[in-house]
Amino acid sequence: MQTAQAFKTIGVISRPRRSNLSTVVPPLLQWLQGRGLRVIFDEETASALPHPSKGQTREHLADQADILLVLGGDGTLLAAARVAASRCIPILPINMGSLGFLTSFTVEELYPALEETLAGRSSMSQRVMLQVELLRGEAVVDLQHVLNDAVVNKSALARMIELELFIDDDFVCRYRADGLVLATPTGSTAYSLSAGGPIVHPSVEAFVITPICPHTLTDRPVIVRDSSCIEVKLAGNAESVFLTLDGQKGIPMESEDRIRITRSPQCLKLIQPPKKSYFEILRSKLKWGEV
Repeated sequence: MQTAQAFKTIGVISRPRRSNLSTVVPPLLQWLQGRGLRVIFDEETASALPHPSKGQTREHLADQADILLVLGGDGTLLAAARVAASRCIPILPINMGSLGFLTSFTVEELYPALEETLAGRSSMSQRVMLQVELLRGEAVVDLQHVLNDAVVNKSALARMIELELFIDDDFVCRYRADGLVLATPTGSTAYSLSAGGPIVHPSVEAFVITPICPHTLTDRPVIVRDSSCIEVKLAGNAESVFLTLDGQKGIPMESEDRIRITRSPQCLKLIQPPKKSYFEILRSKLKWGEV
């Protein structure tokens, strides 16, 4: 999908303590302001400026911006996605990390990407998100919207977890495993992939359920429609078990807690290189075909 809106205010979000920010950020802000754009930035970006400047919280920044420019890796983008998706503003991601499946523009492509985006010629991908509810009894004790995945896992020294999986109220199976990953297609290249799950194209309307080191080797990853309601119940011992959201927020779980996962009403608008296909990005990041 092509971008078509006019951007007047750009919010800049950066990865904390990134060493090359001080060389990238000052000329970038000058370039943007030279084109008549209002530029606001978070506290991490402010720290890279030559003169002391006060940055804003990411929530306050997103309330004012028409678009977010993210300088960092996938972790920075995931944090930005939480404030962007709820406000329906797009993200232009610039990879200043290492692997970066989501941050598909390189630093060298920063200014051409901005030119294309501001001219309305960039491609925009709508990424499905998960709505994750943690239920204790009948009460919802936490509700979050995540781009990549929700993971039930244990601490390093905890015993194996026992989990019961239900799809649309139908009992599927009981897992004994180190954990369980519930991922979107976007998140299929993250923790789920490391746990042996499949790569799912972002346009596929599906969720991936991947056990982590299951006790029974026949327990394999499952793909379901994203219109499904997935419930996971924590059975047995609940010591040192956590619900981890996009790898950035961990919530301690208690015995008999349930997780309900559905398709979020929010989605992330992600600007992508118009001449770089999803499979080209996969080949590059996963080193396919290299000796």
